[in-house]
Formats: sequence, C-alpha cells, structure tokens
Amino acid sequence: MKQNKTRLTPEEHRLFGDLMPEELDEVINSGFNRRHFIKLMGLASAGLLASYAIGAEQLFARTVEIEEIPDLIPEAIENGVDIAFNVNATSRKVLVDSRMTLLDTLRERIGLTGSKKGCDHGQCGACTVIVDGQRVLSCLTLAATCQGKSVITIEGLAKANELNPMQAAFLKHDGFQCGFCTPGQICSALALMKEAKEGQASFATKDVRAAAKSIMLSDEEIAERMSGNICRCGAYPNIIAAIKEAQTGENIPQNWLFTD
Repeated sequence: MKQNKTRLTPEEHRLFGDLMPEELDEVINSGFNRRHFIKLMGLASAGLLASYAIGAEQLFARTVEIEEIPDLIPEAIENGVDIAFNVNATSRKVLVDSRMTLLDTLRERIGLTGSKKGCDHGQCGACTVIVDGQRVLSCLTLAATCQGKSVITIEGLAKANELNPMQAAFLKHDGFQCGFCTPGQICSALALMKEAKEGQASFATKDVRAAAKSIMLSDEEIAERMSGNICRCGAYPNIIAAIKEAQTGENIPQNWLFTD
C-alpha cells in the first residue's frame, strides 16, 4: 500500500528539524497529530517558538480543515438559520441555531479556534474579532447578525508566509505570556489603529469637539482604547510598545520601571 507523505514547507521543516528532530520523520510519513501539537504547546509555553512563528502557524492551520462545513442533522438544532458571510476573505455558509453566538460559530462550526472564550460575558476581550472593519466582542454577537458581513479573525491576518505587522510587533516586544488573550488583543489593536486614523475620539481625547483627524496614539490613548482587553499576565507595557511600533513604523524602545 502506497503511503502518502506530508509535504512540509521550509519553515515547518526547520521548526521540527531544530526543535523536535526526533519527530520529523514521523510527521513527514504520518502527518501532524495531537501528540505533536501537545509538544509544540509545551515549547510555546517555554517561549521557544517565537523565532519559528510562521512555521508553527502553518502547522496549526493544517489541523483545521474549514473548506467543508458539515451540516447538522435536523434533530441537533432548533430555530435553524443559514448564515452566509465572509470569514477571512473566504465565503462561508453555515447552518446555526438563531441564538448561537459568532464566537461559538467560529470555533465550533467553522473550526477557527484562535478567538478565545474567556469570560463569555463581554468583559475580558479575548474573543474580539473584526466585523466590517469594527472590533466586536464575538461572545456577545449573534452569528445571525453577521449575514452578508466580513469577519476577520486572528487566523486571517498573516498573508502567505508573512506576518501582519501587528503580529510581528507583538512577537518582537513580547506582548504576551500565556497567549490566551493575544488573538483578541491583536484584533483589537488593528481596529484601534483604524479608529485613530479616522480620528475617532476616546475618553483620553483632550478635545472631543475638534475636527476629526488622524491621531498619533500616545501611551495614554493606547491604554484607554485597549482597556476592554484584559491581560491577566500583565504584559501591558509590552503591548503598548508593540502597538506604537506598528502604528509609527519606528523602533520603539521598551521602558522598564524599577522600584527603589
């Protein structure tokens, strides 16, 4: 019987060759499985995947086949409604309960598990995604309200083998520790830059009556505009530095505060 071998990209091959050489042949011959995923999660917790971000992202994406969304049997759903919308620039049509949230639809029906369910009450921001250019809390948004709209999740930010500048800035500045809140942080940060470009005011804006114009975000403005995204690890200074660098395109040094 002919065995189908997995074709790894150069980034994926380098990741396994450097960090998990004993698993390389098995991945090529048998594919990427749950045991490999768990080992990679251990490496991520140890901070060893930062320089292999593209290869790791490609591997994680391979584990989710989202082109075909299986239909639910009629007995498994009540008040069913067909939702047709764009998710990460791909047209999707899925049958869901009319009361199902966008977060559960993305995670359970489409297989995009990057958006995280934290508090499930709209208080932590871990589930933030971008809908028609605006950041929303997907745990409080009904999937049925997204009919015909464009949804962008953390999985849709990188282009081919190139990270989004905001993703790259978060990596550079260590804008995460456990990483659970990071998808929501990054999506919120990208929408925040759009809001600043359009001159939308925040609580920290000094003159809300001034004509709207593009805003160069200060640390205070970023902290205020990101206040809906909670990082329980406390990586806030790093997150602010990452957002400033992504907006300005300049090399932003980190400011370290020490007690006397």
